[in-house]
Amino acid sequence: MRLGTFMMPLHPPTREPWRTYAEDREAILLADKLGYREALVGEHVTDLAENVTSCCMFLASVAHDIKQIVLGTGTVNMPNSHPAAIAAQVAMLDHLLKGRFIFGISPGGLMSDAEAFGNYKKDRNAIFLESINMVLDIWKGEAPYNLQGQYFHVTTQNTQIPEIGQGAIIKPYQQPHPPIVVTAVAPHSKGVTEAAKRGWTPISANFLLPEWVKSHWPRYVEGCEAVGKKADGKDWRVAKSIFVADDERTAKEYGLGPKGPYHFYFKQLIRKLVGLGGRGNLFKLDQNEPDSSITADTMTPRLVIAGTVNSVVEQLLAFREKVGPFGTLYYPCHDWVDPQLAKRSMELMVEQVMPKVNAALKE
Repeated sequence: MRLGTFMMPLHPPTREPWRTYAEDREAILLADKLGYREALVGEHVTDLAENVTSCCMFLASVAHDIKQIVLGTGTVNMPNSHPAAIAAQVAMLDHLLKGRFIFGISPGGLMSDAEAFGNYKKDRNAIFLESINMVLDIWKGEAPYNLQGQYFHVTTQNTQIPEIGQGAIIKPYQQPHPPIVVTAVAPHSKGVTEAAKRGWTPISANFLLPEWVKSHWPRYVEGCEAVGKKADGKDWRVAKSIFVADDERTAKEYGLGPKGPYHFYFKQLIRKLVGLGGRGNLFKLDQNEPDSSITADTMTPRLVIAGTVNSVVEQLLAFREKVGPFGTLYYPCHDWVDPQLAKRSMELMVEQVMPKVNAALKE
């Protein structure tokens, strides 16, 4: 099993952005130094807690300082921008990274972003699909383009000057395009099946109950089989909130306790997803259970793996046995309430937890 990292990122909204950007950047550089294989970063525009407003811009800020890690957008929220802008920016980033890049895409899940961009209560899945199709058409086509959709239009036919290069959008470093990944959130996600049909691979979100993570694998298999491809667990990425400490007391207090960053994370996320977001179903198996039962106190112990090295190894093996044969584990980076503990956890994951996990899995 490979180890990567994923950050939304999410910090207390009272923290100054320049401080959290520096912390997030340090986390990526540490992951690179420690040997994490991949690092994905998310984006939102209208959120003081999730204050990376452009994942492409953030990744560009570390592009020349990383040594080996593969970076990725996690995700570009396609309806919130124009396909021509996305195609150009992602292609540029792919060149800056010389192909060590993964293109993560989604319709975007933050309702205030949707409202700000005029998409609230619209069919964002339809906008998403038209947008990514246009991005791919731009990359495989040639200027001046002639792409007309319901939501977007791309052409440079009236202003192109071919002999000096004007009117053309650069193509990616990787051909025909970077690997595309989609974040799977919905239980039994039909989107996973459709993505698999197109050769895209899924990332199961870290805030899902294990039963919902498990539901994604059959959907991926279904999509692969529909196009005559054999599904391979190595292509499935699963994120899981994890905290590893040198002693059990610290693990429980920081990883599960009310003063720790994991409890804050779920308190923040539940407020966004339950109610206005209409996603209470993600946090309960019995859909008749009232949304009022979904709190950080009830969900943090259910959704976070916390403990000493051997305890985390046991919990991870049990988790994988339950959900299915995913090939890459994403360790989410949460706010560094205690930088020393946060960094130590990242170190223990690489140096002790994963070797023991892979020895048990014989991988």
